[in-house]
This record gives sequence, structure tokens and C-alpha cells, in this order.
Amino acid sequence: MRISRRAATATAIAITSALVMTACGGSGGSSGSNSDASGKVEGTVKFQTWNLKTNFKDYFEGVIGDFEKKYPDVKIVWIDQPAEGYADKLSADAAANTLPDVVNVSPDLATPLAKAGLALNLDQAAAKYKDEYLDGAWKSHEMPGKEGTYAFPWYLNTGPMFYNKKLFKDAGLDPEKPPTSYDQLFKDALTMADKSKGKTAMLANAPAVEDFGRYGVKLMNDDMSKFTFNEPKGVELVEKYKELYDAKALDSGALTSVAESAGRKFQQQSIAMNPGGAGDLKKYKTEAPSLYKNIGITPAVNNTGKDNMYVQGLMVNSQSKVKPAAVEFAHWVTDAKNQMAFAHKVAIFPSTKGSLDDPYFSQDGGTDEGRVRVAAAKALKTAVNYTPAVFSEQMKTALKNEVAKAMQGKKSAKEALDDAAAECDKLLQQAG
Repeated sequence: MRISRRAATATAIAITSALVMTACGGSGGSSGSNSDASGKVEGTVKFQTWNLKTNFKDYFEGVIGDFEKKYPDVKIVWIDQPAEGYADKLSADAAANTLPDVVNVSPDLATPLAKAGLALNLDQAAAKYKDEYLDGAWKSHEMPGKEGTYAFPWYLNTGPMFYNKKLFKDAGLDPEKPPTSYDQLFKDALTMADKSKGKTAMLANAPAVEDFGRYGVKLMNDDMSKFTFNEPKGVELVEKYKELYDAKALDSGALTSVAESAGRKFQQQSIAMNPGGAGDLKKYKTEAPSLYKNIGITPAVNNTGKDNMYVQGLMVNSQSKVKPAAVEFAHWVTDAKNQMAFAHKVAIFPSTKGSLDDPYFSQDGGTDEGRVRVAAAKALKTAVNYTPAVFSEQMKTALKNEVAKAMQGKKSAKEALDDAAAECDKLLQQAG
């Protein structure tokens, strides 16, 4: 189970203009503008999740059973789809008007469904529940060009940074004061590269879209119809990273690096900072004890005071014939009690207000899992989802490729970002 759902399938969906016409004009369904979810809570609700049954069957059957006891006139039919091809399955169901009543989505998956009129506007249909959720989580399923929120926020995650205290100390840096701003990160990285004569890099990855957000770059215009990450601050970020790359303060493989290779380099102690989780700590304890004893945990660097949030949601099908029951069930699954129970079974975090103040998220208990959990929970209280909901996998690739050209000196940072923005604008227009 990929809790952050950052795999390519998480952003592969592309509902075209033809599908928008089908969804809005298909027979047997109500208009996407129908946000009335009042009425008796009754009927059969089809509930679809994404690769959860294998590991969490008992948990979900308990949640469903309790709901059916409270609402005896409701029957929940749970459908769990495999991760492989999940986006394509959503697209096919949307085109055929067979989308389930309650659907597990991430913001990028919800966006084309909302555009097609298939996602219920919860600011209208479930406004009474809005204040139960963290502001950043509720806003994460807002859609460009549309008012409202189109999925209940469900579980959250974020990526605290691990850093190697010994490498910091060897470079003459304070191992108890890792960088918290980008200016300090760039300064420390250059110092480390200089002291190690280019043998130790601070980071293993070139900047991705969430890094632009954390740096304070405005990623899109106000109506989210055009990308703006090529603004001067975005250009400045790429120029700073090129400076690191040229000084060997950024790993030589950064332009093609993936999470797994970056993790290996951190384990080999050739880079000093890298995102990580509790599972990584366990691995380092066994496989790299000299690294493990020197690991520090710190929030990801940012200039905004807010970390990056990865979020999952539950969307209610606007064409559902059992909307009152579907809304109540989606809220039930995502309420504080059930999210807290889920968080005790897997390393995720509730999106409900107050939940992150629970001792489970504020006291580490002296364990590795606890150390990571407390650091992440603290960051999530004010975190936001920097990745625009419309930013597809193709757009990520376009940005990555152009940033690489800037790093290699094939283009200026301005030219590379202008080209990346133009390509992303083109892809946005094609998506309708």
C-alpha cells in the first residue's frame, strides 16, 4: 500500500471533453450541479477503495458494520480495486455512468471527475461537517475553475527529513541545527561540498513541483488556468540548485534520481539529507548501524512556514441515487474516531481537527516509529498540498526534463521554466 499514492497511476487519469459531455448528458443520472443531499438515509451504497482490502479487511468491515447498525436501512457494498489501472477504472466507470456512490480519490483523480460534473460539492451538500477537518485538508480537494470542495479529506501524510549528524559535524556545521530555510540549506550545502572536497552532497534530488511551492513560488494564476512557476522566484530556485549541482553539493545523479536510489545513497552516507519514514529507520538500524546512531529528524525545509501535505479523500458521486446515505457514510469513514483507529493500524495521519494533539501523535514513546510520527504530525497541523490538483504525471515529467536541461547548462533557468510552463499549459488545455 502506497500511503502517499505518488505512483504514476495516481495521476494517470485524463477525462477528455467527450467524457465531460457523456457524464453531464448521459441518461439516468442527475446533473453535477445537484448538490442536494437531504432526505432519508437509506438504500444500498457502493463504496470503492484503492488497494486496501488485503491489509485492512477487518478494519473496514468493522467501520461498515457499525454504520449499518446505526442506519439499519442502509447496506454498504464494499468494492476494493487493485492499484494497477485504478485511474483507468475510474475513467471507464465515469464514461459508463457506473461510478460507485463513494469513491477513494486523491486530488488529481478527483479533478477530472469534478470537471465532468460527477463529484458532489461538499461545501453545499455537507457544509455542516466542514469545521471538523483541518483547513488545509478540506481545501486540498478544491478544484480549479469551480467553487467548493469535492471530496471529504481522509488520511494525510508528509515527509519529514532525515539528516546525518556526523556529516554535518565533519563539515563544521552544527548537528543540532539542521537548515529550516532554503537560504540556510544552500549555504550549508556549499559548505559541506567544500569541506568534503565534493565527496559529500547535501541532497540527492533536483527540485520538483512541491519544492517550488515550499520555496514560495506561485505555481498557478488565481483562476488556475495557467502555470506561473516560471516567475522570478521560480527561476531563482533553479539557479540556486544549479549552483549546488556545479559545486557537487547536489548529487551527480540528481537529474535521474528516484526515491529508492536517493535512499540508498543516504544509507551509504554519500548524501546528508533525505526524506524518510519509520520503515527506513528500521532498515538503517539493521543494515547501517553507524548511520542509524547519527540520524536526526527535522521538518522539510521551506520558506512558507508550511510543510507539504499528501492527502487522500472520499468523493461522493453527484449522480448517486442514494446521496443522503452516501454523504453520511463518507463522513462516517472520515470522522475523527474512525480516522484515529485507522492511524493506529498504519502510518497515516487523521485529517480531523484536534486529532493530531492526541498523545499518540505528540509523544514518541522512545521508539523509532514514534520519533517519525511525532515529527510528521507536528508538520501536518499547518501543512498544505503544494501540488496543484491539475498537475498530471506528464506535467511532472515536463518540469523535471526542463529543470535537468537548466542544471546541465543546456538552457538558462528562465528559458527552461518558460518552456516547462508552456508545455504544462498545453497539457492543461488538452485535459479540458
